[in-house]
Amino acid sequence: MTPWPRRWKLSVIEAKNLCKYYGKHKGIVYISFSVKEGEIFSFIGPNGAGKTTTIRILLGLIFPTSKLARIFGKECTRERHSSC
Repeated sequence: MTPWPRRWKLSVIEAKNLCKYYGKHKGIVYISFSVKEGEIFSFIGPNGAGKTTTIRILLGLIFPTSKLARIFGKECTRERHSSC
């Protein structure tokens, strides 16, 4: 039995106002999204749009300049080895 009703979907991946700057250059600026349990999600965009940078932040390979990124409710930047 699940601890929450089926109509409430767990937020598996969450990014809020995510930013990454490389010196004066913008990698990503204010990206926000949420992927719920059971959803299919993809990144689509032109070269240089920040797709790879976002994935690297979620994987804990690089750190965002500001705000947060979570996987299963754990922040990727603070709990790097235990969650991401």
